[in-house]
Amino acid sequence: MASAFFGLALSTAAYAQTPEGAPYTDTTCGTWQGDTWTPNGTCTGDMKRHAVVEGTITIVKGHLVTVQQSTGTVVVDDTPALSNQFTGKVAVGRRIVAHGYWDANNFYATIITTAATNP
Repeated sequence: MASAFFGLALSTAAYAQTPEGAPYTDTTCGTWQGDTWTPNGTCTGDMKRHAVVEGTITIVKGHLVTVQQSTGTVVVDDTPALSNQFTGKVAVGRRIVAHGYWDANNFYATIITTAATNP
């Protein structure tokens, strides 16, 4: 009986870690090695293409973060990263690298890290 309950608790915990509606979970489909995505071949079909957005946060409005890049601005939806608790402090002036995917001209961040500063 205890082992059945323990198994149920593990499956519930694993389910709770995947944000509802997310097209993939990074650790299921591959890994980030620095800023390079390495797929592991387990995800097939209509998988979103992994991408990186880097720049300085200029506006934070709820789950939308505006990032200034040298070529313009990008609005990042950080809902998946917030659900995974992989954002750190999202604040104006922070230089970030947002890992995630594009979907219908919207960028969704699954992980946000602090960008390295230039010497």
